Amino acid sequence: MEQEIALDVKDLRITYKCLKSFSIKQSLLKFKKAKTEVYEAVRGVTFSLPKGEILGIVGKNGSGKSTMLRAIAGIFSPDSGIIDLHGNSVSLLSIGVGFQKKLTGRENILLSGMLLGFSEEQVRGKMDEIVEFANLGKFIDMPVKTYSSGMHSKLAFSITAILEADIILIDEVLSVGDARFKKKSYNKMKELISNKDRTVLIVSHSAQTLKELCTSILWLHDGEMKMLGDTDEVLAAYDDFMSK
Repeated sequence: MEQEIALDVKDLRITYKCLKSFSIKQSLLKFKKAKTEVYEAVRGVTFSLPKGEILGIVGKNGSGKSTMLRAIAGIFSPDSGIIDLHGNSVSLLSIGVGFQKKLTGRENILLSGMLLGFSEEQVRGKMDEIVEFANLGKFIDMPVKTYSSGMHSKLAFSITAILEADIILIDEVLSVGDARFKKKSYNKMKELISNKDRTVLIVSHSAQTLKELCTSILWLHDGEMKMLGDTDEVLAAYDDFMSK
C-alpha cells in the first residue's frame, strides 16, 4: 500500500537581500542607492515526507535549516519552488517566533491557537490543559516580554503539544528549559510521535535526540541537500564530515 504524503517540497529556493553599510551623508552627497548583496539561504531543496514520519534536519549553523522551517510554516515566502502541505495544519516551535510580547501568556495561547486554525471555543477548551503543562505559575497572566527563553519555550511547546497540529516543526526547543521540563517535553514528544497520523520535522544539534526520535535525516550544507536517508547512516556521515 502506497504511503500518504504529508508534505512535498520541490526545488525550494529562498534568498535574502543584505544591505551594505552606507551612511546617510554618503547617500546625500553621491546620490547613490545603498548597495545590496543577495544571499541564497536555501538552494533547490526537494523532498517528500510521508504521513507519520519524523524527519531530523542537521547541518552547521547557517546551512538554511531554520529558514526552511519558517518557509514551510508560512512565515517566509520562497523565491521559487513549491511547498505542498496537502491540506495539513502546521505548527512551528521556535524560540522568538509567534508570540506578541505585550500580551500575556494566556492571551498568546488564544492568539496562537487561532492562528493555527483552531476556533476560539476549541482553544478555550484546551486552555487549562495548556496552562497546566506549561507550569508557568503567575507568569501565565504576565506579558511574554517578561519571560526568560526557557519560559518562552515551555509556553510554545505546551501550545503545540496540546493543540496537536498535523505537521509539527521543531527548531531546537527540546534543548531549552529546566531539566524537569526537558524530560516532560521529551516524553510528550515521544507520545505525539507514536500517533501514526502526525508528521514531525526536527532541527537539532543533539545526535542522541535525533537517533531516538527520527525515522530519517536530511543533511543541509550551505543551503543545499547533501544527504537524505536512514538516521544512523546520515548522522554517521555528518559526524565524520564535521570532525574533519
